[in-house]
Amino acid sequence: MANSRLRKLGTYLRPYWRKLGLGIIALFFVNSLGVYIPLLIRKIIDELNVTFSFNQVLRYVVLLFVLASIMWVIRVVSRMLIFGIGRQVEFDLKQKIFQHLLTLEPSYFHKNTAGDIINRATSDVDNIRRLLGFAVLSLANTFFAYGLTLPVMLTISPSISLAAIAIYPFMLLMVQLFSDKLRNEQLVVQEKLSNLSELIQEDMSGISLIKIYAQEANEKRAFTELNNELLSANLKLARTRTTLFPLVEGMSYISLLVLLWVGVSAIASGTITVGDFVALILYVERLVFPTTLLGFTIIAYQRGEVSIDRIEAILTVEAKVKDQVSSVPLPREKVRGKLVAKNLNYTYPGVEIPALSNINFTIEPGETVAIVGPIGSGKSTLANAIPRLLDIPKGCLFLDGYDITYLRLQDLRNAIAYVPQESFLFSTTIKNNIRYGEPVVEQPYVETAAKQAQIHEEITTFPHNYETIVGERGITLSGGQRQRSALARALLVNAPVLILDDALASVDNQTATAILENLSLGTERKTVIFISHQMSAAASCDRIFVMDKGEIVQVGTHTELVEQPGLYQSLWNQQKLEELLK
Repeated sequence: MANSRLRKLGTYLRPYWRKLGLGIIALFFVNSLGVYIPLLIRKIIDELNVTFSFNQVLRYVVLLFVLASIMWVIRVVSRMLIFGIGRQVEFDLKQKIFQHLLTLEPSYFHKNTAGDIINRATSDVDNIRRLLGFAVLSLANTFFAYGLTLPVMLTISPSISLAAIAIYPFMLLMVQLFSDKLRNEQLVVQEKLSNLSELIQEDMSGISLIKIYAQEANEKRAFTELNNELLSANLKLARTRTTLFPLVEGMSYISLLVLLWVGVSAIASGTITVGDFVALILYVERLVFPTTLLGFTIIAYQRGEVSIDRIEAILTVEAKVKDQVSSVPLPREKVRGKLVAKNLNYTYPGVEIPALSNINFTIEPGETVAIVGPIGSGKSTLANAIPRLLDIPKGCLFLDGYDITYLRLQDLRNAIAYVPQESFLFSTTIKNNIRYGEPVVEQPYVETAAKQAQIHEEITTFPHNYETIVGERGITLSGGQRQRSALARALLVNAPVLILDDALASVDNQTATAILENLSLGTERKTVIFISHQMSAAASCDRIFVMDKGEIVQVGTHTELVEQPGLYQSLWNQQKLEELLK
């Protein structure tokens, strides 16, 4: 598992290997200068021990200042390069996650909450950015610090150097002992943060419902509970860190104490010079910081490991509905709109009872067909199957003779305008919402679509007409206005096939009937599938399919079906009774 994560990190870094290489080379020069400067100081001290000259001191001070300045400039360059890579990978991952999410079918988002997905695309990506910035910089710096410093220390005094760094293996062992604990606690923190994000996202979306039912206190308690769980997880992680890091730092300074103890005796015996001793102190100081930083690097890596797993859990999800290698193109201008179903069956994953069972029909181009039936009879499932929002079997649904599972998804969906039950509107102008499918069309086309959807007159009464902001999810509009705005959006794209899945439920029967009649007029009639519980509006359609328990149990015109004993007659009589009782 660890190797797979490292390989994944390598994949993230691969596009930027040149920039990474330059950053690491810059670190090499920084550490080379860091090794040379103590040697220069040793030389200065030993020379001044023999003959002292103010001019000589000034010359060395200027030289040290120049070297330190060069070292500072190169260090800044290395940090900009390596941290820049972290930011670029962060950008790439967010792009990749968003683009991948767009390929997944709606069922994925029913199983995974928006709050958790958003947390993974932000907090977890940020953890990886830190790993590929701070951690890579720290590891490279530590490698060069040890690789360049230790050999020089050993040339000065092998015994003193080995005594000074003898504690370091125990420091690494200490870090290793804590690593699994840190990883598990970090995973808990990320999960608790996702739970909190989910609650915030849901409450912001459902704020009206919260206020209608006066549930502010309950939501406050729920938030407090989740926030406390996050606090507890963070405190537990913080306790582990604050136990580990002081231990590592304290152990690192033991090496300096050992050096002072052994070094003074070596100077007294003449084994090393004062300059050697000062150089060794500087070298041990150089190793203390990278070694102490190793603890922070480990926690960054632990965070990154958890976040890699959480992000890859999204990116490795295979889209069930996707283009085949042999997908067939079908330009919209060539689509006539004939729909045929042959023994169509569909069962939702994890459910035993099929949602669609042995569905067979033929809908001719330009025909308006209503689909009616009780709740849960499979009407919406059939509507979702036609544009392949569901992973339906091959050889069951055909558009103009083409098996839709072999049509390019973009071509199939360009040929179908679909208005679902929930009329989603974006938080932008009503004009932009209507022209969402054709973002650059001019105002007259937008108004024409609005008139067809019977919403134009109401839009003209809005404060800024078509430039009125509708608010998040169209909250400022009534249910009927949202549905007719969504219908106008579908009509504007002028697709040959139009599916209305209970999309006029908030519109009165008279308006719904007028809309359907408008769709049936003109030379370029659309194939319309009208799913509804409004029996009066359905009665005006060319034909009616009656569904029950996933099957089409009756087919015919309103005149034919209303005379036949069966489900349609029952539904019609029930609606008429309800109208009388109003």
